[in-house]
Amino acid sequence: MTQFGLNDTACLHFTTTDQLNGRMRVWGKVGSSFLTRTKEPGQNQKARRISFIPGLGEENVSNDQGRIARAEHNGLTGEERSRARGDARDYWITVLARSASELEIELASALRAKAEFESSRPYQLTLQLLHAWHSLAPAGSRRGKLLRVGIRAIRAVPRLRHRPYRQHHLRAVGRLISELPERAFARASFSRAPRKRSDNPGDGAALLPNLPAFETVHASIIIPVFNHFAETLSCLHSITRHTADLSYEVIVVDDASSDETERLLARMPNLVYLRNKKNLGFIGSCNRGAAVARGDFLVFLNNDTTVTDGWLQALAQTFREFPDAGLAGAKLIYPDGRLQEAGGVIWRDASGWNYGRYDDPNHPRYNFAREVDYCSGACVMVPRTLFERLGGFDTRYTPAYYEDTDLAFKIRHAGHKVIYQPRASIVHHEGLTSGTDLDSGTKAYQRVNQVKFRERWRDRLESHPEPPEAPPRLVHPSGIAGHARGQVLVVDHMVPTPDRDAGSLRMFELMRAIRRGGHHVAFFPDNLALNSPYHEQLQAIGIEIIHPPYYYSLSDFLRKHGQDIDLAILSRADHAERHLFTVKRLAPAARIAFDTVDLHYRRQEREAALKNDPELRTAAEMRKEQELRLAWLCDTTIVVSNVEREVLLREDPELTIHIIPTILPMPRNNPPGYEGRNAILFIGSFAHPPNRDAVLYFAREIFPRVRCQIPQARFQIIGPRPPEEILDLAGEAIEVLGYVPDAEPYFDRARLSVAPLRFGAGVKGKVNQSMALGVPTVVSSIAAEGMYLVHGQNSMIADDPAAFAEAVVQVWSSPELWRRLSENGQENLRKHFSVEAASKQVDELLSWAGLDRPRRGAAGREYPRVNAGAGVS
Repeated sequence: MTQFGLNDTACLHFTTTDQLNGRMRVWGKVGSSFLTRTKEPGQNQKARRISFIPGLGEENVSNDQGRIARAEHNGLTGEERSRARGDARDYWITVLARSASELEIELASALRAKAEFESSRPYQLTLQLLHAWHSLAPAGSRRGKLLRVGIRAIRAVPRLRHRPYRQHHLRAVGRLISELPERAFARASFSRAPRKRSDNPGDGAALLPNLPAFETVHASIIIPVFNHFAETLSCLHSITRHTADLSYEVIVVDDASSDETERLLARMPNLVYLRNKKNLGFIGSCNRGAAVARGDFLVFLNNDTTVTDGWLQALAQTFREFPDAGLAGAKLIYPDGRLQEAGGVIWRDASGWNYGRYDDPNHPRYNFAREVDYCSGACVMVPRTLFERLGGFDTRYTPAYYEDTDLAFKIRHAGHKVIYQPRASIVHHEGLTSGTDLDSGTKAYQRVNQVKFRERWRDRLESHPEPPEAPPRLVHPSGIAGHARGQVLVVDHMVPTPDRDAGSLRMFELMRAIRRGGHHVAFFPDNLALNSPYHEQLQAIGIEIIHPPYYYSLSDFLRKHGQDIDLAILSRADHAERHLFTVKRLAPAARIAFDTVDLHYRRQEREAALKNDPELRTAAEMRKEQELRLAWLCDTTIVVSNVEREVLLREDPELTIHIIPTILPMPRNNPPGYEGRNAILFIGSFAHPPNRDAVLYFAREIFPRVRCQIPQARFQIIGPRPPEEILDLAGEAIEVLGYVPDAEPYFDRARLSVAPLRFGAGVKGKVNQSMALGVPTVVSSIAAEGMYLVHGQNSMIADDPAAFAEAVVQVWSSPELWRRLSENGQENLRKHFSVEAASKQVDELLSWAGLDRPRRGAAGREYPRVNAGAGVS
């Protein structure tokens, strides 16, 4: 139980009673000192005096046994009492926040214990047994019923005391077994096909998968096989089950198999089946399959693999996210669930290392796309034209081993990147075909070809490091300028949702720009939540996300990796204040940037002035003090416009300030023209108070004036989480659409968009989005702030309801004005807020932090061409 009150010393206090042990705790504040009394059941009171430093989150505690500090209230004026109450209230808000933090720590400890239990060997063994059980006896199947009855019968045997009863049950089990139809097993879904070869030519035909047929093929999946028909069949089944949204063909190259491979696969519909007259080995078979492929991309896939949902789409997406990519490789997982490879590393002696081998495949460090030395040829995707230009797999490594590594090095030498793509997850039965013994069979060629590879790439390998004694946490490509890569930590309130609000889009593009510079980005969402599909979008562009159960707090992560951080970007005042001193303590070498997103106190000041609210004015003053304190404590401050930069410099001319505006990619398609548009559009998140006020203001005071002159006008409102008062606006002429996944069709039908903001700060993403899509805007002066807008040239600016309505009517009615605003608005965006423009400002921030862009070739740059049989100098 907790009680609050004001005692006779003008000191706010509260009492908490522990229901379990009867302990009573009384907290109090006198002036700038704080005290707490703890009374144990049946004991005297204990007290401790605390001196508190506001803003730093640190306490110095000295114990005073046997006495309680008291404050004299005689002579206090009413104003002094009110000030004491306010100080006490502020303090207890801090105390309660700390209590919540302690509970979060306890919860994190419990979750950590749970994670340790789940990672224990008995628990993992139990999971594997359960998985095997469900695979062998699926729920509802006859096999499942049979096995369950059998187990119950076996368990019951020792307990049965009467022989007739025991015989009755055993006879029942026998009848069930004899009555089980044999054809049930033939129809059952097996993870592996039967190995026994049959003389019946029709036997096994029902087990063959049904591959689709496409006229145009995006990807050609090439599978070299030598015997092991059961594994090949399992691989083909997994492809048909888990490959969608992309046209493909499957090419099986039979390397003179002696089992039932030829007999069954040669007549399989929609399968391109090639058979070698003699064994050519892995390299010869892959090159032969590539020669007949029709797809734009080649996918080389081992037959001892099982693909998972979305694997092919993820590999193809890699080439869209990384335009200079030349090869994309999958995450390889052992059948028991352990990680086999998350990209490969080549050391100076040409030896290889599978990054993350035997580790947890779900760990954050293995689940973001990144550039690597090579990816295992068990599953890789390569553009067909590039593969042909580079001469395919080099036959000097025949029959196998190091051909995939050599191809990756040729691709990198040609100015492209080799990208590990974790969203393409493949189960790989390693060593099934070639074995694992380095001294016998095909596997013996691994040592032989290592020598050939080292001789061929001797000069390039000089820039690679020696094999380390302990595996490093994060591995960059070891080639040119690998040492120039930086480690950047970004902290924000949650995983960005770029299709829902402009702040998220800005953060997404900011991290993408840092990644384009070649640096590693670790992102910490303060709420520790992964919200799909947004966290996958971050991982797809190469962002490592820190999350439970691997890290339960930022300090967990920094205790292990804080020494590696070069730059920390702390976004939004509340979250920056919470984590600032953690970063300072655990990442001492990092330079810290406070990202304001926008100056919140200016927005609150304007709202307080608009509503004439003293409480809002007080909150704005507190926010201003907080943001200025953070600007002073951090090494630099990031703002979104030159207007806000000037505001901060007026407060403190010595501040270091960088500008990174709202960033918006320019659309590729030309927008429709003036004709055919019949709506006025507003877009914005209703979690943001200025947007709620703006919509209500426009609907109640401006739109009726517009309707008087344009009766057919409709007002459409887009934005997630509209409150009840916004929903109540819906009617004949007003549509409340809420969140829409793709707003572009609505912009294509809108004649103009409006942003009648009466308070706010920063750069307005809604205005940028409208200009990007060629829709003219009518905005208020506050919405135009920092946007480089000129009335009548690239936007219409008005504040009075009558003037705002008149501007809307002008844009609606004048095709010439509409076209001028549309064209100039796009140009304004391209010049100030496009990805290209903002990238320069991001580069300035990285340069300030000492993270200059690495010297490496970009896509399209001419590099010396490497012929298939040529050495590299």
